[in-house]
Amino acid sequence: MNINATLWIQWIPFAILAWVTAQFIWPVIAKALDERAAKIADGLAAADRAKSELASANKAVETQLAQTRTESTKLLGDAEKRAAAIVEEAKKRAEDEAAKIIAQAKADADQQVVRAREALREQVAVLAVKGAEAILHKEVNAGVHADLLARLKQEL
Repeated sequence: MNINATLWIQWIPFAILAWVTAQFIWPVIAKALDERAAKIADGLAAADRAKSELASANKAVETQLAQTRTESTKLLGDAEKRAAAIVEEAKKRAEDEAAKIIAQAKADADQQVVRAREALREQVAVLAVKGAEAILHKEVNAGVHADLLARLKQEL
């Protein structure tokens, strides 16, 4: 290899190119690379933050679900208790109503028995008067003997 003037002449544009690159191009490229590295670092940090936020959100959701399950179980238990209480109350009301109906029916039956006895007493009194009339063969005045008939009714 022969070092001559062409090599020196080619060396000058190369040195100028290297100096221009070092002064103007390389700082722009380094700045772009630094910005990109910063963006990547920010993205990774954001991803880590999002991952931790997701984990905490999942914990909060699980806690809320557990609380909701507990509350719904409690509400269902309360509803079942209330339903049982309503059924018991309805049974008690039905039993009370049945007792009232039975008491009313007994009272009505007692009244009918009293009325039947009164009617029977009246009929017996009339028959007794007719029997006495037949025995005596004369007419008995019911108005005169009303006191006697009243006592007879009481005895019967």
